[in-house]
Amino acid sequence: MARNNRALVPEAREGLNRFKMEAANEVGVNLKQGYNGDLTSKQAGSIGGQMVKKMIQQYESNNLK
Repeated sequence: MARNNRALVPEAREGLNRFKMEAANEVGVNLKQGYNGDLTSKQAGSIGGQMVKKMIQQYESNNLK
């Protein structure tokens, strides 16, 4: 199965990278700029999980007023 890593909104790439770094910091994962292939699945999953959690919190705070 081919993967497509093209961003739908290329202008958002920098913001998403900052968001990812912030989430990594919050869960205690040392994420560096560039290649991070040395992360464990658990570490990568915790970053993604934190990002989703924060997106849901933001959505709920904007739509439950």
